[in-house]
Amino acid sequence: MVEATLDVTTLVGYHYRIDDYYEVGREKIREYARAVQDFHPAHWKEAEAAVLGYSGLVAPTTFFSIVAMLANRRLFESVITGYEGFVQTDQVFELFKPVVSGERLTSDVELEAIRRIAGKDLLTVKNTFSDESGEVVHVMHTTVVGITGDDVDPGVGAAMAAVLMHGVDFGIGAGAPTAPVGPIEPAPVLPLSEVSRARTPRTALAFDEVAVGDELPPRTASLTRGDLVNYAGVSGDANPIHWNDSVAALTGLPDVIAHGMLTMGLGAGFLTEWLGDPGALTRYSVRLSSFTIVAADSIGSVEFSGRIKSLDPVNRTATVVIIAKSGGKKIFGLATAEVRLA
Repeated sequence: MVEATLDVTTLVGYHYRIDDYYEVGREKIREYARAVQDFHPAHWKEAEAAVLGYSGLVAPTTFFSIVAMLANRRLFESVITGYEGFVQTDQVFELFKPVVSGERLTSDVELEAIRRIAGKDLLTVKNTFSDESGEVVHVMHTTVVGITGDDVDPGVGAAMAAVLMHGVDFGIGAGAPTAPVGPIEPAPVLPLSEVSRARTPRTALAFDEVAVGDELPPRTASLTRGDLVNYAGVSGDANPIHWNDSVAALTGLPDVIAHGMLTMGLGAGFLTEWLGDPGALTRYSVRLSSFTIVAADSIGSVEFSGRIKSLDPVNRTATVVIIAKSGGKKIFGLATAEVRLA
């Protein structure tokens, strides 16, 4: 097994722009909404989306992980190489404009920061998505831990190669980067769309109807292996720890686990179902602390609850704390959302 051969701290600020746009498809929105069990009608029916003022089906909050997965392949397959894999720890979604079907997005990728904690590299990648007008509609900050050969069974690379679909490359055991790295050019500063902060939200509850300490209606989501395989196909996250027992065991996991982004998608749907307007969510931040086990012969579950932590009467916004538990353990170490209310 090959250890990381590059001082990755020298890559902070590395940036590139994808040379093709991503078109948000009507049926892709429905596929993704089904995969994260988000049945808000604005993701499914144009007439229902129009009631909220949208010109097409609205992309769910975590839909942008699909676009990021495609955009980040170059970074993780040919630039940040030498690790045996990556484990997601933190995710922040900043939403500046609701994105609807038919829109074309441009993706910028930047290695935003690197920290070393307890001998591990924590890498934060920033994805900036802009629309055809050149304004930023969504920003994602993803933090992952780089896994070295000391952390996994030596046979994991061969095991993954034997089960992965063709055309998928996790860069397992790769050596030095094959893509030229320097000189590092700064990422462009793009204007932020003001739509999400300026539009009148059409939420189920008005600001004057809520109070600090109010609890959201709880929700329990069930997950089967079929759900995990479906999410892998829809999202593009084909890591076999989410569907193959042997690979999961070789990486030290007790069983197959649900995608972290899948559990975040479930949590976002839990929140926007209460809100009534997906476009009223302006920030969603999750720190993963554990995982949801989905055994081959049983159904996994995630229990969601939440409460209003604080209110801002000037901007008519609320900060919501979200709790997610599975198997009696908190899978979200800290999760918060900022929402605008009517």
